[in-house]
Amino acid sequence: MMTMATQAVPNTIDAYKVNRSLSTLLNRALLIAVFSAGLVQAQTVPAGLTPAEVESTRGVASALLNQLGQALKISITNDGPVAAVGVCKDVAPSIAASLSSQQGVQVKRVGTRVRNPNAGVPNGWQKEALSEFESRLAQGEKPADLEYWRVVDGAQGKRELRFAKAIVTQQLCITCHGKPEDIPAPLLEKIRAEYLQDDAIGYRVGQLRGAVVVTRALGSDR
Repeated sequence: MMTMATQAVPNTIDAYKVNRSLSTLLNRALLIAVFSAGLVQAQTVPAGLTPAEVESTRGVASALLNQLGQALKISITNDGPVAAVGVCKDVAPSIAASLSSQQGVQVKRVGTRVRNPNAGVPNGWQKEALSEFESRLAQGEKPADLEYWRVVDGAQGKRELRFAKAIVTQQLCITCHGKPEDIPAPLLEKIRAEYLQDDAIGYRVGQLRGAVVVTRALGSDR
């Protein structure tokens, strides 16, 4: 009995340290996301957009990242990193759907490599945005400056705003998206069980992970 109890204590301590470390990294990631959202962006916003449209478009993208980050923080703190896999799979799309309905837009996350084929596959213009972000990162542009803005002709004669905000891999992301040999075995097992066609591994810090993309209809007279 004494031996079993003695062995359990280090395991409990190790789990506590891992969760606390991940929680600390997530707090830092959230601060970076909030700070970056408030910075003046490098790319020129298309003419004709009102300040309110620009602010609300950026705002909905930031809201998705912030709300997802908070959900991940709670999950990791309470139940550990394995539980966070379910947050990204089930909670993230729910947050995106709720924000889309509230704001009258379409907002979601897409990836350079896809983990969830039901939610994260970029379409044509989103692939263009990701490719542009890759080039700008390679040229040394700061991640916080990576925005993509386009206004195009949409359906029924209406103009459509297309916006993307880059997601660049941070240290926290490596926990689930790094090299397979660096991902804790129970976590890797959970990821493989939830995502049978997972391709979103092998990332390194500072690499483009994907983007938050927003589509909104504009008036026909724009």
